[in-house]
Amino acid sequence: MDERTVTLRQMTPAEYRSATEEREAQTVRELSELMPRELARERTRQGTARFLPDGRDTAHHHLVVAENEAGETVGTAWIGPDPRAEAGTSGSAWLYHIHVLPPFRRQGYGAAVLTAAERLVAREGMTALALNVFGGNEAAIALYRRSGYGVSSMYMSKEVRA
Repeated sequence: MDERTVTLRQMTPAEYRSATEEREAQTVRELSELMPRELARERTRQGTARFLPDGRDTAHHHLVVAENEAGETVGTAWIGPDPRAEAGTSGSAWLYHIHVLPPFRRQGYGAAVLTAAERLVAREGMTALALNVFGGNEAAIALYRRSGYGVSSMYMSKEVRA
């Protein structure tokens, strides 16, 4: 397979609403494996309100659409400040979300969106791009490993019963 390339552009208001609905639904599905569904919905909504108080216009956040060489939308990404660091003290950006549309999966577009995100944060003077991935998301973990990402922290848990 040839290496794919994409161009990133800011989401329109309609694209932002659609991407937010998709991201929140995916997050609720993933969190529902760890907690009751209604609590997962509430935590997801709280996260969006906390990290994107001004929606797509939130300062220092990039809510972008990825387009291929033919101008087709292949996915979206949300890139912003690293939430683990105090404002202004970190050289690390954070990949909050990456999504490749189903017709474009397994064709190299995930890696292309990730590369474009890395270039965007490098142009802004950042020296690292960090992210969080659910342990069961094997496809995403494989993509990140192929792209040179390594584990910097690991949270583990086990259900216990009396």
